[in-house]
Amino acid sequence: MYNFWENIIKFPQFIISVFVGFFLTTIYPILKLLKNKRTSYLIGITIALVFLLIYITLKLMLGYAYM
Repeated sequence: MYNFWENIIKFPQFIISVFVGFFLTTIYPILKLLKNKRTSYLIGITIALVFLLIYITLKLMLGYAYM
């Protein structure tokens, strides 16, 4: 039973390390691309389009009028 509680105590540390690892492996390549002016514009446009798509989708799902 002691082994069970020891594993339960370690679980939050595991979750935090998974999230940190995910964000580091996701953000690091994007930061490398931001050093180039052309790719930084493309990344900015892509991020703006993704947020616009999410915004429109949520408005339509919630039943609000489009724009």
